Formats: sequence, C-alpha cells, structure tokens
Amino acid sequence: MADSVLYEVSDGLATITINRPEAMNAMNIEAKNALREAAEAAAGDCAVRAVLLTAAGRAFCVGQDLKEHVSLLAEDRESGAGGTMNTVREHYNPIVRALAGMAKPVVAGVNGVAAGAGLGFALAADYRVVADTATFTTAFAGVALTADSGVSWALPRLVGRSRAADLLLFPRSFSAREAYDWGLANRLVPAAELAAEAAAVARALADGPTLAYAAIKESLAFGADHSLDEALEREGDLQARAGASEDHTIAVEAFIAKEKPVYLGR
Repeated sequence: MADSVLYEVSDGLATITINRPEAMNAMNIEAKNALREAAEAAAGDCAVRAVLLTAAGRAFCVGQDLKEHVSLLAEDRESGAGGTMNTVREHYNPIVRALAGMAKPVVAGVNGVAAGAGLGFALAADYRVVADTATFTTAFAGVALTADSGVSWALPRLVGRSRAADLLLFPRSFSAREAYDWGLANRLVPAAELAAEAAAVARALADGPTLAYAAIKESLAFGADHSLDEALEREGDLQARAGASEDHTIAVEAFIAKEKPVYLGR
C-alpha cells in the first residue's frame, strides 16, 4: 500500500490513515487507489472487527487534489479521451461502498477540514468523532461540480433535505458545533483529545458483538428506504441471525452471571 494511506491492524481494529498532510490530505490518484485498497482490505478481512478512519496533519481530507485534476483535464482536452471524471466510478464510489457497506462498524476521527469527497468519506462512516476545531465544506458547486462520494445520499438523511440543498447549492463551510447540533457529528471533543477519543470509540466497537453491529448497520440502511412492514420483516430476519451467534449466548450468560461479556466477534 502507498505511503499516502497507512493501514494497520491490531487486535481486531484496522486503522486507516490518510497520509498526505502536506497537501491537506487531498486525494490524488495514488491516494485514491490506496484508500480504496485499504477500505476493501478491511471489509474483506474477517479478523477486522472495526475500522478507524483518520488522517495525518491538520486536515481530515479536502477532497480531490485539484492541482493534479487540472493537469488531467488538460490531458483530456489534448487527447479527447475525457476519462478524468471516471474517477468517481473508479475510486470514490468503491471507497464509499466499502466503508458504508462493510459488515463491521467504521469510526471517522475528523481532526480538521473535511471537504468534498472528504466530507463523503466522513459521512460514509457509522460514527463520527469530531474535533471542536474541525470544519466541513460542501465544495462541489464551488468548482462547478455536483455532489459525489455519497454526499447526495447521506447528507439529507443526516441534516434534512432543505438544509442539504442549501449547503450544496450555496457551498460554504460549517463548524464542528453546527455539525454536532445538526446530528452529523456523534461526539464533539477538544482537538487535543480527538485522537485518543476516536481510538477509544473504535476499540470499544472492535471488542463488541461484531455480528450484531453488522445487523444494526444493515437494518439502518434498509429502514431508510423501505416501509415499516418491510423494516419489521427485515428486523425479524436479522434478529434470528444475531440470536444464533456465539456472542449472543456469551452476552446472555454474562448477564445472568453479572459479569462483563468478552465477545468473540462470531
């Protein structure tokens, strides 16, 4: 994996670190490929029970590396190929699908500005721990583009359609406090405590009942687009699956014994 994205697995917790601090973690082709590989590796590794997505330096991710993007657009004009914008399907969509769709919880530790695709990566996580100095930016229309990286799907579900439309049509930055008040951030912490708090949240999830978390993710995603009756049916299916897990037996036995359960993730 490239140096632009670091990947480490320790005792069931995968940590993915976007590592281009000199460019505010802007996504060039190398970084996009590396982040896709890391997210897909975490999703496919049964030893990974939770994921922490974080970033080096003062930014979380400012989205597309526009310096590289301008160069690629110029090459497109010269060659007539026009393939630069295929990066959405080739890179951003698979990254977001891997983060949002993996059968294990993903925590985003948002240390600084999250803009454009960087906002999309944060929204693809299941839980966001946000530094009080962080900012979020819906930058797309500012460079004459539409939303990508799942933002058009996730943002209105978190902040409401009206506010999402306002933020996308009139792109601006909004604060960590606004993100928390709107329900976009799950925890708001002092910047100096962000790394420790995000790691603690991710570690707690890595030690938890992994199959139950996977079922919760699936039920939330399903319930967002289906009727109550359909959601109830899916809950029944998912609960049967969770109830058959070793972790459910461990939890019940620990409850009866008044002990803390030690989950196996299966």
